[in-house]
Amino acid sequence: MDRMIGYCGLICTDCPAYIATQADDRSVLEEVAARWSKEFDVALTADECLCDGCVATTGREMAHCSECRIRACARERSVRNCAHCSDYPCRILNEFLAMAPAAKSTLEEIRRAL
Repeated sequence: MDRMIGYCGLICTDCPAYIATQADDRSVLEEVAARWSKEFDVALTADECLCDGCVATTGREMAHCSECRIRACARERSVRNCAHCSDYPCRILNEFLAMAPAAKSTLEEIRRAL
């Protein structure tokens, strides 16, 4: 399977919610929801963790997708991901990347290849 890289640099195809959604594995989705609810101090259900990837044009979107400022901005600018943006890296992205160094590495790798 090809890697699907989210706008923010997270690799969707490595995400446990994405993997469980694609495998139609409800028990793993429930585990993911419980783990993320605790980790991020939110209340998530398995249904809210269903995800076909934030860059997919159709399909199921995790609950956070509707409020993700990075996703909204990237879609508005019609960029493949933030590495392709002329304002890379912006303040909003930098706030996120401070918590997600692997995503930053992914975007930096893409940026170098442009």
